[in-house]
Amino acid sequence: MIDHTYLEQLQSKLGELEQRMSLPAVSADPRKMQECMREYSHLKNLAACAEKVLVLADAKAESEAILADADSDAELREMAEMELADIEESLPQAERDMTISLIPPDPTDSRNVIMEIRAGTGGDEAGLFCGDLYRMYTRYFDVKGWRHKVLDVSPSESGGYKEVSFSVEGENVYKTLKHEGGTHRVQRVPQTETQGRVHTSAATVAVLAEVEDVDIEIKTEDLRIDTYRAQGAGGQHVNTTDSAIRITHVPTGTVVQCQDERSQHKNKAAAMKMLRARIYDEQQRKAAAEQASERKSMVGSGDRSEKIRTYNYPQNRLTDHRINLTLYKLDRVMEGALEEIFTALHEHDVEQRVKQQMES
Repeated sequence: MIDHTYLEQLQSKLGELEQRMSLPAVSADPRKMQECMREYSHLKNLAACAEKVLVLADAKAESEAILADADSDAELREMAEMELADIEESLPQAERDMTISLIPPDPTDSRNVIMEIRAGTGGDEAGLFCGDLYRMYTRYFDVKGWRHKVLDVSPSESGGYKEVSFSVEGENVYKTLKHEGGTHRVQRVPQTETQGRVHTSAATVAVLAEVEDVDIEIKTEDLRIDTYRAQGAGGQHVNTTDSAIRITHVPTGTVVQCQDERSQHKNKAAAMKMLRARIYDEQQRKAAAEQASERKSMVGSGDRSEKIRTYNYPQNRLTDHRINLTLYKLDRVMEGALEEIFTALHEHDVEQRVKQQMES
């Protein structure tokens, strides 16, 4: 039960955090400072929500006391009734905001990501769809002002991609994109289809949060590093220099490669970033699989095999199967108009977490 003592405790913790952030040992350490600021922001929002609930609760009790007092004059009773009606309309939303604010922030939400899109079933059409998804996402990134950079690409003969990996940097990137992992299915008439029949193809998307060296330990002796000549566009340089890097993490069998940079050193750094993200992602998946209750709180498991969305071109329809969202503006979505989808996914995720918070 929230009371004034609880609010005082929150305000006391905020004061302690302010003092801690002023210490040289903390202010000089970006990681410690970031952790303190994240906790401070969470507690400040929590305190503001708690204060609003308490103010409304106190006003409600005062109005009810006036109405319960037989000696209250008519004018005062009328004012109390009006105020009580306003409070009873506002209090449920304030209490819901309070419940949402109790959910601890996910520190991963603020991280940048590495996305991987791979053509699935459907042959050439799947490769084209893989390219369409890449274009859709990058259009959205450009609108958001997020930086994105191709790390590795394998073109398909049809003009799309067999697979493409790229980094995305910006504000709350992982928070926005984390629900995109899974199988994306497309239904449309391929250009090579002479009978006008609709074909179904698929591509898988992986969203990996970038991790720091301290998040996961990778031993040098566990790595096998190979160099090779880059393939695809890039001019004469990529055909004459062994600048591309392939790194194999022997214990897990994880393989990553990067060929975008002309510098072998830069490609190695980018490949190591991908490797850390892949291994960390797999560790998180195993942990989530062991905790069924945690899995229930997510919009989707993020499993590559999980069919999350269908893009139906003949009907100009997009359907997100996890939240039963259907939009008849696929043409706009493919141009990067993804905000409505991302908002709906986030709100559904919040609702599930609120439900879990209340049950616990």
